[in-house]
Amino acid sequence: MRGIQLAQYVKGPQELKVTELPDPRPSPEQYLIEVHAAAANFFDILQIQGKYQNQPPFPWVSGAEFSGVVLATPANSKSPKFPVGSRVFGASQGAYATKVCAAEEQLLAVPRSWSFTDAAGLFVTAPTSYGALVTRAGIKAGDWVLVHAAAGGVGLAAVQIAKAFGATVIATAGTARKLEVARAFGADHVIDYRDASWPDQVRKLTPKARGVDIVYDPVGLVDKSTKCVAWNGRILVVGFAAGSIEKVAMNKVLLKNISLVGIHWGAYTKFERETIPVVWEGIRRLIEQGKFRGTVFADQEFVGLEAVPDALIALGGRETWGKVVVKVPQSGGSRL
Repeated sequence: MRGIQLAQYVKGPQELKVTELPDPRPSPEQYLIEVHAAAANFFDILQIQGKYQNQPPFPWVSGAEFSGVVLATPANSKSPKFPVGSRVFGASQGAYATKVCAAEEQLLAVPRSWSFTDAAGLFVTAPTSYGALVTRAGIKAGDWVLVHAAAGGVGLAAVQIAKAFGATVIATAGTARKLEVARAFGADHVIDYRDASWPDQVRKLTPKARGVDIVYDPVGLVDKSTKCVAWNGRILVVGFAAGSIEKVAMNKVLLKNISLVGIHWGAYTKFERETIPVVWEGIRRLIEQGKFRGTVFADQEFVGLEAVPDALIALGGRETWGKVVVKVPQSGGSRL
């Protein structure tokens, strides 16, 4: 197969190289997947630099999120969930290659009518946003929801899910293009958070300037968001894309009856496995109802494993929106 293997850490994506490698050998519990598309994530950049919490022993193939076709089923399974030829998507170490191994719990069926490209970016973002808004924050019709970094991968997922549940969405982003994208995916109002007055702008948009019911924050804007959240509001702590772990003035949390709610979707496999299929069933229903669509970055196309460095550089430079996905053409010319 071909893939991007690391024998040592690199300074950045520009140092990544595609080479010929032996085919991966699945364990008795793993499927072998032919990769047709692979998504880029910020943690991929951290991992190749040795800065991520999950660092495999050298040598290892980079990339984690993918979609493709099942080539072989687990040797120890008499009735595999995904027969040979099944279209699947998922997450497993080694996605920046033409083949990858993955366990059954790391895979799901590609939704009908979805392309491999769209599906490759679904496994991380959709359940994070659904789990946050629905499972953790209890979103309901009539809620006002503020989504920060609304043009990002989890942001666009959050916008669509909030709208599907009957909420009014206020989206923030840092460029005119990203604000345009957020509106195209359903945001009712858009605000540039480079303007320091954004909390006042948010509050004034809500009925009687009461503030929003839910804040979805993957950036690290919790403290400033307390200025525009309503009484009994929920602030979802999704991530810290701004790069630092912020400190929050807790007196404001007390005075407005605010709930600070964390969401660590990756930990559900360890602490709350029973919730995972419930979340994915909810996402599946939204897809079937036409209320959730793929969020692949479409302003630039990345084709072939050789395009992975450019994709990661664009992602790391905050030049993109939605999910950055690299198409991985197969020698047989399989349709993407």
